[in-house]
Amino acid sequence: MDLDLALVRAFVATAGTLHFGRAAEELNTSQQALSKRVARLEEALGVRLFERRGGVRLSEAGERFLPAAREALAAGERAVASVTCAGPVVRIDTWGHLYAPMRTVAEAVQALGRVRDVPSAGRRAPGAVRWEPSPGRDWPSVAQALLRGDTDLGFGRVHPLPDGRDAGLTRRLVRLEPVDVVVSPSHPLAGAEALRPAGLRGSVLWCPAELDRLDFLRRFADEFGIARRHDGPNLGLDHLVRHLRTDPEGFTLFPADAPLPDHTDVRRVPLVGPTPLYAWSLAWRESSRHPLLDTLLRGFTETGRTRRWLEYDPRRDWLPDSDRPELAVDRTPAR
Repeated sequence: MDLDLALVRAFVATAGTLHFGRAAEELNTSQQALSKRVARLEEALGVRLFERRGGVRLSEAGERFLPAAREALAAGERAVASVTCAGPVVRIDTWGHLYAPMRTVAEAVQALGRVRDVPSAGRRAPGAVRWEPSPGRDWPSVAQALLRGDTDLGFGRVHPLPDGRDAGLTRRLVRLEPVDVVVSPSHPLAGAEALRPAGLRGSVLWCPAELDRLDFLRRFADEFGIARRHDGPNLGLDHLVRHLRTDPEGFTLFPADAPLPDHTDVRRVPLVGPTPLYAWSLAWRESSRHPLLDTLLRGFTETGRTRRWLEYDPRRDWLPDSDRPELAVDRTPAR
């Protein structure tokens, strides 16, 4: 049978909201028209895609159909983009927002030289890539979005998820970034030129979110004996730094190349002996591999080689145990 993508789009929108009214608003149509499209798709497939008793939920057939339906819509968008000026779309979800993940993505994209503006026309050149970045809450939520087909790529720090919730996903380590310690001007160690992680044992680790969501900071604290820890909701970098600058015992960790707010007078000091490294990775679902993925990986590889992003010396640097297996993965871009 031939799939009508308009019917598939109605199904995917309804599956995303589990509400016919909200799905109709999303597609700018009436609820009656949307319901008819879903019914026509069910009739054509010979199965019920939704259970409608006591609310709307996916049937077993609907659960099986949803990933392929999303892939079909994405393939349709790529087909249209291949013969128009729109260019292919790359949806990328990032997390670890206080650590500014998009600055690394932007460097790799710039290295590709694929996104260009046409000054005279005020629009993108024909065939240019359209990037659609979106903030993910954390790695578990982005992993779910990748598995559902809601996004093409994830970028942030990847770590093993319990119960195999990341099964089916592939990841590629692309950057190892040193982290500094950030303290208030009144901290006893604020004047140091460099600090050892073990020298922070008497201080309080300030976390930008709940510690159970911050795998890197939790492992750092466990490794170097940081017993006193302060966490809470993620209210942004300004909020974290504002509280940190008034605590003479507090500290946090921050990537060496990431910018801090200009209006603060906190001190950032390099960590040595060892230097902790924050591992940035790309993640994707191999079964729905984006056609531009290999090109993007080459951009990261070229930039990483120039910027020396993947240098690691176990005598000098520290990585959490969960990050070390990634060092052995072949990072040669596909040809």
